[in-house]
Amino acid sequence: MKINSMKIIAAAALLGAALLPMAAQAQGGVNERFQDQHQRIRQGVQSGQLTRGEQYRLNRRDAYIHGQERLDRRFDNGHLTRGERRNLNNELNHSSGRIYQDKHNAYTR
Repeated sequence: MKINSMKIIAAAALLGAALLPMAAQAQGGVNERFQDQHQRIRQGVQSGQLTRGEQYRLNRRDAYIHGQERLDRRFDNGHLTRGERRNLNNELNHSSGRIYQDKHNAYTR
């Protein structure tokens, strides 16, 4: 009996830990992710991990995604549908991965 309850508690803790980032993302929203990514780009430039070309490309990519968001919101009275939010988050995930790759490649300033 004790072992089963321990397994249930452990499973609940793991599930809670797995769902925590999704809940934080849902609360933070798209705009907070844009701010976080711009901060990561600025930090990469300041530390010399990003070249000017990488910075330019990353900023252009984020500007494109931000434009998509503005366009989507314009057509839905300032709101994003679930599908639009999912698409934007996928784009931001891809952009975040590119920031990581560019910051950790062999090119430096």
